[in-house]
Amino acid sequence: MQDYSVQNKKAWEFSAYDFWISQIGTPAERAEKIKENPVGELKKYAAYFEDYEGIRVANICGSCGKKAVPLAILGAQVTVFDISKDNEKYALELAVAAGTSLDYVVGDVLEIDLKQYGNTFDVVFMEGGILHYFHDIHEFMRLMHALLKPGGKMICSDFHPLTKIIDVLNFEQKLCEGGYFSEEILECEMAHARFYEPEIREQMPKCSCRKYTMSEIINGIIQSGFVLKRFDEHPAWTNPKLPGEFTVIAVRQRES
Repeated sequence: MQDYSVQNKKAWEFSAYDFWISQIGTPAERAEKIKENPVGELKKYAAYFEDYEGIRVANICGSCGKKAVPLAILGAQVTVFDISKDNEKYALELAVAAGTSLDYVVGDVLEIDLKQYGNTFDVVFMEGGILHYFHDIHEFMRLMHALLKPGGKMICSDFHPLTKIIDVLNFEQKLCEGGYFSEEILECEMAHARFYEPEIREQMPKCSCRKYTMSEIINGIIQSGFVLKRFDEHPAWTNPKLPGEFTVIAVRQRES
């Protein structure tokens, strides 16, 4: 595991299970909400899935399972890849409470075993802001391409690169002092650090982040062998006049 991944693992295992309970309820409580409307729980991402039944989905950095479990309820076979044991604990309890199941692999995403998981998935899905946890966008996207079956689709949704220089989403995160095109590595708080009392917040381990420009992300996708199919920008929930997130749809070409 790379040094920065070790650092990020410490951050994401800092009271994560208790945090999810405080923010979204116990696994049993959250499961009841998901079962009421699993498609609704996928929010805007539902529009990017053509179907659910029987498809194999790799949920990258799938965290506490709040998107993986709705997918599983809808019939997908979901494998979550995430670095946090605390996230795994919540996600697996959530799946059981919802009457479904997940596969959950804890470890550095960049060390996913391609002998086991390569050419396996119909969809690779990520959301909620994960790209900045990986310092080499090309290495990351090559791995995503390798996980997919020929013809498979990547749904990559993330924070808009405008957040490099403006705290559009009110995350109270460190901005890139070198400007939008800076390639600096930042020591950042986790996005949910702002929910903790100041004395606890000061004790929380920091994450090592590399924030990308839009061109770095798009070129990383294309140069990894993907065919770009769609690019959407989404308004910030804090200010609909500014972009807060984006979604890229890209496919691995079928072999001729």
